[in-house]
Amino acid sequence: MTAELATIIDFIRYGASRFAAAGLTFGHSYDNPLDEATHLVLQTLHLPHDLSPNYGQARLVAAEKKRLLALIERRVRERKPVAYLTGEAWFAGLMFKSDPRALVPRSPIAETILNGFSPWLDGVAVRRALDLCTGSGCIGIAMAVHNPDWQVDLADVSDAALSLTAENIQLQNVGERTRVLKSDLFAALGGEVYDLIVSNPPYVTVQEFAALPPEYGHEPALGLKAGDDGLDFALRILAEAPQHLSPDGVLIVEVGESEQALVRLLPQLPLNWIEFEVGQMGVFVVDRSDLVEHAASIRAAAAGRVRAGKSGAGSKDHHERTKDTKKPRQKMEPTTVADAGKSRRKRRAGKQ
Repeated sequence: MTAELATIIDFIRYGASRFAAAGLTFGHSYDNPLDEATHLVLQTLHLPHDLSPNYGQARLVAAEKKRLLALIERRVRERKPVAYLTGEAWFAGLMFKSDPRALVPRSPIAETILNGFSPWLDGVAVRRALDLCTGSGCIGIAMAVHNPDWQVDLADVSDAALSLTAENIQLQNVGERTRVLKSDLFAALGGEVYDLIVSNPPYVTVQEFAALPPEYGHEPALGLKAGDDGLDFALRILAEAPQHLSPDGVLIVEVGESEQALVRLLPQLPLNWIEFEVGQMGVFVVDRSDLVEHAASIRAAAAGRVRAGKSGAGSKDHHERTKDTKKPRQKMEPTTVADAGKSRRKRRAGKQ
């Protein structure tokens, strides 16, 4: 086979064909076999993700071929996300280390960061920001890189995730403007106040989690599961965020498919759902003033949900759930040699 496969394009094509034939699930940064094969090949060859198509016919040496074929077969056999195989993932135009200490970096919030949080932060002076449930640190670090005047805290309850966050902070050289904090949501953040809080917390329901494809079994369950309706963490964030937001502060939270359950539970809360290039993807924006005004209803809804056994959310059929729960509903990072920067993004039957 190594005699038949010679060039970069050969291995991208072969990898894509193997992935498609094997019926793999694509939800970790890429939504199709061609982009995922491109990422695997380019990262393994230590080439930039936006490599010019002119290099597509470059020939590989024997050691490179052997390494690539082994990784392609591991992807098929083990169903392990490509980011874990290569140890790297792209988010908001930045490279991050990625391994099973935290979820593979992915969130439509990357698009919001690259757009300067406009229009949501227009007129808001941000000095301090918080990335709550930071995982690999991708959101908070991207905020720091793209907003050099901000001081950014990155908080998570997992020691393993925070160790990866610290490595990514060093990788992106933002140590002087970031802090890594261990906290169960806001529990250890007493007295801390921010102009912006961004969170991508767990939001996969118990039923959805049981139906996830094998790829998600390689990720820490702590970063995925969020109770019977996917709102265990989002409701706590809504209730506690006002204490940690400045008077003009803004809260941005990703809840994925749990968007519908949240709207049903708090129909009166004025949540602004962000429209991304591919449509709504379960990310809301809300001002501190609105959280304060509706604080009583937020507390009442959370209390009533507990009394009801957290069973208020409906569920979709198995096919849609496995495509759209946290975390294939997401903003994809484009990487193809033939057409760098133009991924086949599509609106899924739901969302990351």
